[in-house]
Amino acid sequence: MRILLLLTLFCGLICFSLYGQEQASRVFTFKIDSDIDPAMNRRVQLAMQEAEEKKASLILIEMDTYGGVVTDADEIRTRILESKIPVYVFINKDAASAGALISIACDSIYMAPGASIGAATVVNGTDGAAAPDKYQSYMRSMMRSTAEARGRDPKIAEGMVDEKIEIEGIKKAGSVITLSVSEAIKLGFCDGEYSSVTAILDAKNLENAEVLAYEEDTIDKIISFFLSPAISGVLILIIIGGIYFELQTPGVGFPILAAIVATLLYFIPYYLNGLAENWEILIFFSGIILLAVELFVIPGFGVFGILGIVFIIGGLVLGMVPNQDFNFDFVPTSQLFTALLTVILASIVSVGMVFWLTPKVNEWGAFRHITLVTTQERSEGYTSSFYSPGLMGKTGTVHSRLRPSGKVEIEGEIYDAYSRGEFIDQGEKIVVISTEGTSLKVKNLSA
Repeated sequence: MRILLLLTLFCGLICFSLYGQEQASRVFTFKIDSDIDPAMNRRVQLAMQEAEEKKASLILIEMDTYGGVVTDADEIRTRILESKIPVYVFINKDAASAGALISIACDSIYMAPGASIGAATVVNGTDGAAAPDKYQSYMRSMMRSTAEARGRDPKIAEGMVDEKIEIEGIKKAGSVITLSVSEAIKLGFCDGEYSSVTAILDAKNLENAEVLAYEEDTIDKIISFFLSPAISGVLILIIIGGIYFELQTPGVGFPILAAIVATLLYFIPYYLNGLAENWEILIFFSGIILLAVELFVIPGFGVFGILGIVFIIGGLVLGMVPNQDFNFDFVPTSQLFTALLTVILASIVSVGMVFWLTPKVNEWGAFRHITLVTTQERSEGYTSSFYSPGLMGKTGTVHSRLRPSGKVEIEGEIYDAYSRGEFIDQGEKIVVISTEGTSLKVKNLSA
């Protein structure tokens, strides 16, 4: 009985050991190596989902960022805190601002020689100045609660945001905390200094672990391709050109189809990356409706037409930048300028190409089947005249004054007529110079 118990215990230990090795044998890595924005937020989301699907036992983030959008950083932080898989971060160089918040949310923090963490003051996107206190308060609260959740000093985390806080022996008022590797280790914000991810795995007895790295799939690569400002500019050119040609020649179909495809390729990538919101897309389509109303319902070109153009351009620009309900405080000036420049230049080029291509369209063989490119000569039987060609050159008198239209009398018959623009008084002699249309075109016989 004792032998059986010992054998059972021995087998249990072996199984537990094998299970532990299996659980610790797969490490999933990905990088946060650029600004924290909707695109990075989406990358982290997809990477962590893939780590769960592949049953990774550890997630290791390689970090090098100066920060970015606070709202996206908050979503990444929450995702890490709620992760069922332990999350380590290796700060390869910098974890500033939003990067510091994300790092503190991880279970363990490791740093490369010369790396730093901190400086989490919220700044606006215009000139880099500190944002109003309501934003600082929000960031302080997140830093404090995140540090508490991971057993780190919340006062030091708060001091990375608020320059007014004093911490004896660590910081004086007037500056925010930025920790070097040795300082971070001393204060509990770093669990070790290592030169690489491999060195961390060796130190944690994971040198034989299967390391899986996150890679963008084909769809994500396509999305990234269409997020390029150059490609966006080409799509805007097609959108505006297609809308113009369709409004000029309703029913052709091809221009509006091209515009619809270009619109989808333009907005979908920005929508998936959290840049284009529903209301921004609605602004764009509202602009198209306003422009159509101006062209087809209201004569002339006025308020509706101008608003339509503004809404179309506005929707395209807003879809490219991560504003929060028209709040551009945290939109980098360079990003806003790039969006405006891309849309405006593409619009100008599109209008220029429209005027350049319009006369050439009839020369393209593909369009000869859907457009009238030939001249319909009278000699071939085509005519829009209501009158006999015999009236051409006939003389008569003005029956009722031409101003410039009126009536004339020719050989005892009354006809509708109009002059070349001049007024001709009643009784004056006229001569017919054209019989096309529903009225005769005449001129003063003495002219």
